[in-house]
Amino acid sequence: MTYLGILILYLVFRAKQMICDFVLQSTYMVTHKHKAWREGAAKALFQHCAIHAVFTLAIVLYYAPQLWWLSLFDFALHAGIDRLKGVLTQKAGWTYNDHKFWVVFGLDQEAHNLSHLLYLVLIVATIGITA
Repeated sequence: MTYLGILILYLVFRAKQMICDFVLQSTYMVTHKHKAWREGAAKALFQHCAIHAVFTLAIVLYYAPQLWWLSLFDFALHAGIDRLKGVLTQKAGWTYNDHKFWVVFGLDQEAHNLSHLLYLVLIVATIGITA
């Protein structure tokens, strides 16, 4: 992979995050991920993280098919990050009107960004760099 290819892959992962977390996340997913499991959290979180896993699988299959398992890892990691954010903000009673809500939201997005950086590093380590 060239250095330009690495930059493109990074931008692909950023686009994936934007599309999956904002464009394709339904109101149901947003409003139920943080609730109790019996109130729909499991279904909402599963749907949301499955979308992420499918997009990650598509990216990985294009660049390094042997890393297909990253899609399963992404599913689990994304679920953990989102659940933690949701439960924390819910228990604290923070809403979009509270500064702490936005701090936690920013930490959530940065955690996803760092996970994508990890995937990029694994892909580059697998296929190598060419000048």
